[in-house]
Amino acid sequence: MKTEDFFNTREVLEAILKSIDEGIHVIDNSGRTIFYNEVAGGHDGMKVEEVLGKPLLKAFPSLNQKSSTLLQVIETEQPIFDKRQSYLNLHGKMIETLNTTLPIHVDNQMIGAIEIAKDYSRLKNLSERLLDLETTVKKPSISKKNVNNGAVYTFNDILTKNHDFQQIIRQGKRAAESESAVLVFGESGVGKELFVQGIHNASPRCKGPFIAQNCAALPESLLESLLFGTAKGSYTGAVERQGLFELANGGTLFLDELQSMPIELQAKLLRVLEDGLVRRIGGSKSTFVDARIITAMNTHPEKAIQEKTLRPDLFYRLNVLSYELPPLHKRPEDVVYLVNHFIRHFNVQLGRAVEGISEEVQTIFLTHHWPGNVRELKHTIEFMMNHTEGTVLQGTDLPVFLKKNIEQNQGIQPLRDALNQMEETYIQRALLQANGNVLQASKLLDIPRQTLQYKIQKRQK
Repeated sequence: MKTEDFFNTREVLEAILKSIDEGIHVIDNSGRTIFYNEVAGGHDGMKVEEVLGKPLLKAFPSLNQKSSTLLQVIETEQPIFDKRQSYLNLHGKMIETLNTTLPIHVDNQMIGAIEIAKDYSRLKNLSERLLDLETTVKKPSISKKNVNNGAVYTFNDILTKNHDFQQIIRQGKRAAESESAVLVFGESGVGKELFVQGIHNASPRCKGPFIAQNCAALPESLLESLLFGTAKGSYTGAVERQGLFELANGGTLFLDELQSMPIELQAKLLRVLEDGLVRRIGGSKSTFVDARIITAMNTHPEKAIQEKTLRPDLFYRLNVLSYELPPLHKRPEDVVYLVNHFIRHFNVQLGRAVEGISEEVQTIFLTHHWPGNVRELKHTIEFMMNHTEGTVLQGTDLPVFLKKNIEQNQGIQPLRDALNQMEETYIQRALLQANGNVLQASKLLDIPRQTLQYKIQKRQK
């Protein structure tokens, strides 16, 4: 027998499916179960023989054509991802699973549907443990900062010599006095959470809790219960439990990577923003929550709207106070400033006596795009400080990835590109030497101030 024929046998396919540590349930177009593994039986509280070969609705009489995710896929031929399903098994036990259900096609014809199920009760227990950690775990004390409210940083921790960024910080300080919702966006690593914590700690809510949640960290079902809480009996073993909205009462709830929040949850967030009322999952009453909502995104909101990962009505509701934090490559005056700050920091932490960086390294840093922004710069300095043998950081101390980027860019460039790169380097050096003062930098470069301003604006577009 050929290898491919061997793996096409029913016995081998069933053996593969049985070895998967997920609940697998397969039905044909008529709704009859043609495969059902023991893991699925464990989730459903059923024996394999009670389900295999039987019509789905006979094995699970509490389901119907609309409530069964498998039958929905048979009817629509469309996949369903991470859908919660609740039903009674043959023995009267309430079962809750989280299902991904997909149509099965052979020669462009649908022959059935397969469902991959996870035990929803276990996932719920995970979300409850996350809530317990949120309410009980205290962050370690950092110098003299008060971290009892969960917010470590203030606006004073944001280091910049960039005029535009300084203006945004001044606007953020004024926003701290308001109760309006805030949207902060910018590339990863630019300091969005520092900015948000700065707003909280400069606001009248500074003594209240600061609760942060990354919307991309959890699947929809867990994120919903984490945010809104649960009512007793909403699922098997559920107890009354506060969600993050309630935990943030009197303080600030920070939702990071908002564009990763499922669209359906964004609608619920919009309602909370409108009326301040939160209803726990499975609950019948709504509770007023006095929490200020601050959100952040690592992509531009207009792009997120176009890609349909952000509801337009939610964006317009949040766009009252919105701030775009500039990336590091548009703040050349901050590069060496931050380098010196990080060197001082790691000198203390590592017990070193590094004095600075070489001219070669400075040129490399000023021409590097820094896609990871301040975070990438900090990690680069940390790497170099751990590996250098001298008191000045040299090109030989650079991380491998940065060396590779340099080597790739050492080939022959078009003359126009090379001249543009050299011009940009000289402008950045002049701005550094002039501490960001455009007039002084123009005098150093011996060009009119208007010409330099035009070149800076052109490169920022």
